[in-house]
Amino acid sequence: MQQQLFSQMYQQVSPDLWQKAAAIRLLICDVDGVFSDGRIYLGNDGEELKAFHTRDGYGIKALRQAGIEVAVITGRRSAIVEHRMKALTVPYIYQGQEDKNAAFAELGQQLQLEATQIAFIGDDLADWQVMQHCGLAVAVSDAHPYLALNAHYRTSKAGGFGAVRELADLLLCSRGKFAEFCGSSS
Repeated sequence: MQQQLFSQMYQQVSPDLWQKAAAIRLLICDVDGVFSDGRIYLGNDGEELKAFHTRDGYGIKALRQAGIEVAVITGRRSAIVEHRMKALTVPYIYQGQEDKNAAFAELGQQLQLEATQIAFIGDDLADWQVMQHCGLAVAVSDAHPYLALNAHYRTSKAGGFGAVRELADLLLCSRGKFAEFCGSSS
């Protein structure tokens, strides 16, 4: 029933992908190009701006309420990211990570999870170093072509425009927990 609902909302998924999604206990997200559209706005005084979609925020909070942990691993450092992720109650924030595998390994060990219980959503080649080890590797629709070819799932939504929410809905639907969250997106 919820698999059909997900297919109607986004796209059809295979039974194998549905099983992979149901096994996930931790979602790890890149930030630039995933939570945002990948563009960085810089002001004359060095101010940096990014745009985040509220639907993605709602999805993150729904996952957390459903018992799925959420983390971000990003190569850049930004106070904006820290502020947004804290507003969404994301407990694991790794910024400035040139080697994303180190943060991935630390999270898996800390949360005592197998790789098959971890999903990663990314948009570019730096994300592949982690994605290739995950139980569910997800590329946003506008990801680098290599990621799109090798990911288990490619979202129908672009980074910064609801891709994280689409993945959150997949994870929630695969557990029969879609539409149980009634909070806000912050």
